[in-house]
Amino acid sequence: MKNTLVSTGHPVIGRPAIASEPSGRALPSPAPAPVPTAGTCRFCGTPLRVTFVDLGPSPLCQDHVRPEDFNRAEAFYDLHAYVCLSCLLVQVKDLIAPAELFPNDYAYFSSYSASWLRHAHDYTEQVTARFGLGPEHLVVEVASNDGYLLQNFVEQGVPVLGIEPAENVANAARQKGINTLSKFFGLATAQEVAATCGQADLLIGNNVLAHVPDINDFVAGLAALLKPGGVLTMEFPHLLRLVTGNQFDTIYHEHFSYLSFWTVGHIFAHHGLTLFDVEELPTHGGSLRIYARHADCADPALAVTSAVPALRTREVAAGVCNLDFYVDFAASAKETKRKLLEFLIGAKRAGKTVVGYGAPGKGNTLLNYCGIRTDFVDYTVDLNPHKQGNFLPGTRLPIYHNEPNPRRQRRRLGNRVQRPLDIQKWSFRTILESPCCYRVH
Repeated sequence: MKNTLVSTGHPVIGRPAIASEPSGRALPSPAPAPVPTAGTCRFCGTPLRVTFVDLGPSPLCQDHVRPEDFNRAEAFYDLHAYVCLSCLLVQVKDLIAPAELFPNDYAYFSSYSASWLRHAHDYTEQVTARFGLGPEHLVVEVASNDGYLLQNFVEQGVPVLGIEPAENVANAARQKGINTLSKFFGLATAQEVAATCGQADLLIGNNVLAHVPDINDFVAGLAALLKPGGVLTMEFPHLLRLVTGNQFDTIYHEHFSYLSFWTVGHIFAHHGLTLFDVEELPTHGGSLRIYARHADCADPALAVTSAVPALRTREVAAGVCNLDFYVDFAASAKETKRKLLEFLIGAKRAGKTVVGYGAPGKGNTLLNYCGIRTDFVDYTVDLNPHKQGNFLPGTRLPIYHNEPNPRRQRRRLGNRVQRPLDIQKWSFRTILESPCCYRVH
């Protein structure tokens, strides 16, 4: 019989639900065997004892090595994800302070991704029309980065406020005329903003929900900053797609949590928020965009759509409430590691050259987990000038400028790379296979 978790309601902080079979008997020990407790669940407080996947020691994925620091030692931290037996939240331990993860020289700038800019523009058009946003409304984005999204609302005359902890990234937004507060977001920041700027008509958080170590403080802050009749939208990688697509390389220290729609619904409900709509997106290998409101909001325009129960049903059918769905994942990651190393060994023995395209966080997880260094991959290229001239963390692969002209790019690579192989930016495969770039096989 498969290991099954049965929930009779929302998890209660500090009071873990009891895992049992439908018959009421205690669950058998899951495979692999439980590990010593790794602390407690960041949502419900249950001791963490079951491994989701252990990717070994790894450096911070955006902590690129400058040439002058090349001979200095790097800090490596365990990259070990667990699943909570009570609320099924997949998570890594918060071993690193947020200020270290998102320093004032943070290297990720959203505006260097043309596809992400298009995604942000399309979102703005959609929500502005759907919710009738105008000059009398306030749009607030948490983790607003360099203003890649809010600039679209500014162009439409909608007042905005960005909240971005990395000072250098926030300054880039200010240079675009976007009012940006440099603070980490939580309940205290939300109360401060609500008191000084007012509550948000539209509150946005793209790829930030997974990045917060204290998810209860964060979601409580969202509830405090959202107007009584306001709308909250958040995007995050979908755990279901991570598991079914074997996307273990989306796990890194910046991502504290890995989220299913089922679990996010429980977390938001605990803080008085209701999910009333959801969209499935292709971004980042498969993401969700959730729409939430206050639970006591009676606006018929914000009624729960059919998409919500439909996705919950699909997740349950796929096994997200079944422990085997989680504990079997590690074996898939190990097999991928073996296959990739077999391919690279064969390619190098055949005299071929392999280079990387892009320097994303997921690439660093993959390279470090598989032990791939310059003996297998010569270098990588990236459009972000803040990364160019540096080296990937851990593996020390050099990061070069990406030639924007496709013909020159092919000439640059053609004599060295008989079969270009992208092993890092698989979530951007459609872009890489467009006419503007060399084809990825």
